[in-house]
Amino acid sequence: MPSSGTRVDRPSGAVAVARRYRRLERPLSGVVALSVGVTAAAALFVLGLVPGLVVALAVVALVRVPVFESGGSARLVSGADPAAVRADVEGPTPPFLAFQWGIADEVRPTADGSAYELSYLFGLRSVRLVTEVRPLGDGGPDADLELVVTADGRPWGTYTVSVDGTGDGAVLDVEWESDRRFGLNRLPQWLVAEHYRGDVLVAQGYAVEERDASLSAAWR
Repeated sequence: MPSSGTRVDRPSGAVAVARRYRRLERPLSGVVALSVGVTAAAALFVLGLVPGLVVALAVVALVRVPVFESGGSARLVSGADPAAVRADVEGPTPPFLAFQWGIADEVRPTADGSAYELSYLFGLRSVRLVTEVRPLGDGGPDADLELVVTADGRPWGTYTVSVDGTGDGAVLDVEWESDRRFGLNRLPQWLVAEHYRGDVLVAQGYAVEERDASLSAAWR
């Protein structure tokens, strides 16, 4: 792994797919935000100041309430040897996080993972995603891995990964679960990412043999 602080060259094919994802996701998220604004304004106009303000605040809160959570599993097949696939997972550009490092303003390796600096709203807001890779079990060279992601220090997601050889390549099994919930305003991100998921993995040399992604409402 490169030393901490060294800038990282990202796979260009995956970056191109990630940018297509961003070009579609940004306007869709904008449509959701615009729809909320129009609905709130209409409530103020039709109902008057006080009741309209109550409805407007309720609409804004409704789309932002974190009620959705995601998870799933996938089996990816690569023609590369298991050591190379494992290095992909342990390195600063894990294949299943391409939509994060692919659109990041900057990617840097850390002592035990990587850090991605992402900005949005024309640079007015930013988030720092940090990954930490931990060996499981006996911690040997072939041990399964756990990759924990945080966003500005808060839990974001956890990935459990195993890599096995196939004789002419490697199989990468991944299970993941979100460590945060998100609201309706973030749903376009999830939907567009699912649309481009296969493309961004193929761009990195991984074929999707099996994949099961879930999205559920958690009201508890």
